[in-house]
Amino acid sequence: MHELNLVQGIVEAAADAAERMGNPRVTAVNVRVGRLAGVDAGALLFSYDVVVAGTTLEGSRLQIVDVPLVVWCSHCLEEKELPEINRFRCPQCGTDAGEIRSGRELEVESLEIESAEVEA
Repeated sequence: MHELNLVQGIVEAAADAAERMGNPRVTAVNVRVGRLAGVDAGALLFSYDVVVAGTTLEGSRLQIVDVPLVVWCSHCLEEKELPEINRFRCPQCGTDAGEIRSGRELEVESLEIESAEVEA
């Protein structure tokens, strides 16, 4: 299960970012995962709860943003989202689509942090 190793890297990157911000309480880690990333979202979520236990991110949640598979169609001269990952043809004209524009991502997009309440 390589998702456990991936989550360890995600948690390390998020904890480092939080430390650079002065260690605010992180409530969520938002991760972009492309359809071609070869990652099981359920395994990521399960692994996250295991990895954050006992860390500064304990109690936070992992939120996964799905990134569609988008290719460049050289015939239509525009980007096209592919409905399937096993057929790399433009859904409009049927031309082979060779250039992938998105769908391989696996990256920490942002952190959500608890804001401090200010009393007036």
